[in-house]
Amino acid sequence: MGVTVRPFKAVRPQPELASVVAALPYDVMNTEEAREMAAGNEFSFLRVDKAEIDLPPETDPYSPEVYAKAKENLSWLIEKAMLQDEQPNFYVYRLTGYGQKQTGLAACVSSEEYERGLIKRHEFTRPDKERDRVNHVEATEAHTGPIFLAYRSDDSKKPAEIMAEKVKEEPTYDFTAEDGVRHEMWVISCAETQSALISAFAQIPALYIADGHHRNATAAIVAKKRNEAASSANPDAEHNFYLAVIFPHTELAILDYNRVVTDLNGMDNDAFLTALEADWQIEKTSAPVKPERKYVVGMYLKNSWYRLTLKNPPDSADAISNLDCSVLQNTLLSPVLGIIDPRADKRIDFVGGIRGLEGLEKRVDSGEMAVAFALFPTSMEELMAVADANQIMPPKSTWFEPKLRSGLLVHLF
Repeated sequence: MGVTVRPFKAVRPQPELASVVAALPYDVMNTEEAREMAAGNEFSFLRVDKAEIDLPPETDPYSPEVYAKAKENLSWLIEKAMLQDEQPNFYVYRLTGYGQKQTGLAACVSSEEYERGLIKRHEFTRPDKERDRVNHVEATEAHTGPIFLAYRSDDSKKPAEIMAEKVKEEPTYDFTAEDGVRHEMWVISCAETQSALISAFAQIPALYIADGHHRNATAAIVAKKRNEAASSANPDAEHNFYLAVIFPHTELAILDYNRVVTDLNGMDNDAFLTALEADWQIEKTSAPVKPERKYVVGMYLKNSWYRLTLKNPPDSADAISNLDCSVLQNTLLSPVLGIIDPRADKRIDFVGGIRGLEGLEKRVDSGEMAVAFALFPTSMEELMAVADANQIMPPKSTWFEPKLRSGLLVHLF
């Protein structure tokens, strides 16, 4: 028996308002950026997911007033701009942008199966971030942002085949967001098609969290709390299932997640370059270096780019040791620059690949950082291997684009 997918009665925008309701996930911007993004748009879903933007600037974003405002704003938005489907449906969600197209199934998945390890993680979660989302979910009594999940394409071809047929029809939603990403959605209400999807996923042994670990953990925490408080167990209760969009892994691309460091650990440039020679072949280049394969790193140091090629690639069956970010940490960041714990060390920062190599140059040229490292992206196969081994990725190992939009589908309890 594989994983469970379940149709649900989505709360979703009126079709003509989808583009103004839909918003980026709450955790990719700060409060001020969210306030700017939502300015002049009363229907922006950021008013639910980051409700502090509708309160005075000095408001603590984790205060009870914020969660109460989220509940109020969601109720208002449902009344003014959204509708709820009368019957449970699946939804096909396709994103086109950044040179790729990915088509996933929006459904509810089981918190109990997450607890049993059928929905696999690869990141640690932080208690403070969990508390925030638990408070948000309990206040709104809803899952307002979908978890980004993947399945191994080879485990079943059927879901992709069913979705490929559906997208031949006219979409219910079709708009291009301000970042150039096109969002399309189709409603699957046919009982026969729904049954075929349920059967297909029942043959898939596991799902993998691509993005949204904190929301995933939150859903499980809320389900457990509600079940403990209930007078009798009801495994079919809506709170035991949570909102996700599930993609075949071959359609997903992970962008690079790069590193910048404030100083050279007491060395000048020449001494630093000499220290690297133990593990790396160093080539100064006339152009920026975007690594074209594993174990090659682009390095930007004092207005110059270098190509670093690892002299002795790891010979290990350990999924973590083979990651490029692990190799950089173990051969350079830790022994040369003295960054032992990248999760806690204030001397290191992380730059998503969406900002390009120019984003790295800017941080160094400004004098804020001394050196930048451009990495070859982690692959989906590597991510799944780490999750299968019940291991945890190093911090900031993956950056997914395009991002799912919140507000297109809401799962109410």
